Amino acid sequence: MKITGISLLLFVSWTCTQAQVQSVDKDSTRHIEEVRVEGMAKRKMETAMKMSVSVDEFLASSENISFIKRGAYAWEPLLNNMGTERSNLTIDGMHIFGACTDKMDPITSYVESNNLSTIDISSGQSGNMHGATVAGGIDLKRKNTPFQTRKMWTGAYQTGFEANNKQFFNLGNVAYADQRFVAEGSFSVRKAGNYVDGSGQEVRHSQYNKFNSSIGLAYKTSDLSSLRVDAIFDRAKDVGFPALPMDLWLSRALITSATYKQLFEQGLVKAWESKIYYNAIEHYMDDTTRPENLVHMDMPGWSTTYGLLSKLTLSRGRYSSEIQLNAYDNLSIAEMRMYPQDRSNRTMFAYSWPWVTTRYGGLSMNNTWDITEKSQIHLGGSLGLNYNHAKYVEFNWIFHPGAPQEKTRILPSAYARYECQLADFQLAAGVGYGHRAPSVSEGYGYYIYNSFDRYDYIGNPNLSNEVSYEANARIRYKKDKFNLDLQANYFHIEHYIIGRILGMGSPMNYQSVGVKGYTSLDYARLFNLALKGNYHILENLHWTGVLTYARAQDDNGGNLPFIRPLSYQTSLHYGQGRFGAQTSLNGDFVHADYSPEFGEDQTPAYNIWNVSSDYTFPIGRCKAMLQVGAENIFDAYYSTYADWGNIPRMGRNLFTSLKLSF
Repeated sequence: MKITGISLLLFVSWTCTQAQVQSVDKDSTRHIEEVRVEGMAKRKMETAMKMSVSVDEFLASSENISFIKRGAYAWEPLLNNMGTERSNLTIDGMHIFGACTDKMDPITSYVESNNLSTIDISSGQSGNMHGATVAGGIDLKRKNTPFQTRKMWTGAYQTGFEANNKQFFNLGNVAYADQRFVAEGSFSVRKAGNYVDGSGQEVRHSQYNKFNSSIGLAYKTSDLSSLRVDAIFDRAKDVGFPALPMDLWLSRALITSATYKQLFEQGLVKAWESKIYYNAIEHYMDDTTRPENLVHMDMPGWSTTYGLLSKLTLSRGRYSSEIQLNAYDNLSIAEMRMYPQDRSNRTMFAYSWPWVTTRYGGLSMNNTWDITEKSQIHLGGSLGLNYNHAKYVEFNWIFHPGAPQEKTRILPSAYARYECQLADFQLAAGVGYGHRAPSVSEGYGYYIYNSFDRYDYIGNPNLSNEVSYEANARIRYKKDKFNLDLQANYFHIEHYIIGRILGMGSPMNYQSVGVKGYTSLDYARLFNLALKGNYHILENLHWTGVLTYARAQDDNGGNLPFIRPLSYQTSLHYGQGRFGAQTSLNGDFVHADYSPEFGEDQTPAYNIWNVSSDYTFPIGRCKAMLQVGAENIFDAYYSTYADWGNIPRMGRNLFTSLKLSF
């Protein structure tokens, strides 16, 4: 694999250097269909089909991201068909770790679309600027209003309703800027009831209630420097998870940072930016709304992180570079408390995360050389030091006697990528190598119940680093009204971490059928392919289509879980003056390559048809947009490969929203 990847890189390099062509056409950062996953891609926080999207819905429109869904809230994003433990999820580069052992609070659940400006998605080792990774990185960029030469106010308010789950939402943001000062803030409120599936049945425990707010203040300390402070507060209450045996009573998050930025007019160094940050998350799962449970359980969790980022931006001639220092300290705590029907009598207590401290320090670099006007090369890498300490290590000693209380790991990575323009074709190829440390659950988890395969999971502090070897390639054709983009990547991951049945131990949860321990396979292999095209049929009529395929197997040829089957998206957009209309069709083929060992079964093919229209008009000095639409028009009853426990998706949903901006 490594020889094949290097050969591919050299072939593309040789081909491009033979051609006399124009400069590389950079991808747009304005339209969702123009996202470049292998680079730092910026995307507007809305889709053509629906302007009132949540962060989850927005990410789901990408061909490179899928989701595990346990309900209507807090979907777990999968990048390159790999879970969150194999990717970097950050907010402005800040590391934030969820407080739920069931992964019911990915950091995407603690932000809203109206306090974000863009999302940067990096595939594989090109996503190592913020730390060690295998799948890549997803960096959520907060809104950052620039200083203005004159006083300026901007803002927006959006309200709407979705009929299926009776969801009401209100989102607002406002910003003031002048030559030396910026102040901006946002709020959002979403409240939804249980949704109804395509058969007309109410899906119980699928409701949620969410409030989010943010504030940012910036001061220009000199002509070339500024200081900025930001804060996000998020609260969710009464969140149901129909695929789990319990629900969320309350989660709260406070995310804060202070950033200093200095620009330089001359010399190699163009900018220096440093950030200190702090975030605290608390998450309380319980089953008080499930009277059918014979034994009740509370599962509270807490996660606290302090961190530092410092980045230098260099540029001279055809060379540019980013050098970034990352450091953070995280404490993760999770508890299990069991009760009989009389909750005044506690019968069991254990730490499912036994006060695990993780400290990381790393240096990352990304270098770009414009070799000619038609070609460039990217070289980068990182070197990190990861330290873990478990305060109550006796929980790990039950299954791993003598396991060390602390563990230090070295995490290196490197990647190379070559790009060039050949007539109407853009060609690229790259290779990568990297390590990642086991997550807190994989290393130190204690009786973490997985309701998908109904096993309790046990961590292993002695696990080896995962080691990833990656190859990727891209061919893009662009001419006049037509654009076709083919991307592929391949991962060979040694010491792949996965759960296997243990010969010792009894399940703690009465719903469990056994105990699994995290262990390392010799290797696993993952392949991802995406074909994307768009065509301007007429001046006002635009078509977009995406076809994706993935395959993943372990070292014995068995299927890995949660790998997306062959899927497709196709849409038409019409715009004339103030009026716009869109329709789309998306679906999956039969999930034939499933993994019974991990609780999967074969899910049938499905297709979903959606439609919406919008009209823009002035109201005084404001611009207003009214949108109405329908999702799943034919009220299909379906469940996908990634729906935990085969919970059905939402049936027909009519929606409307009104947005005012100035």
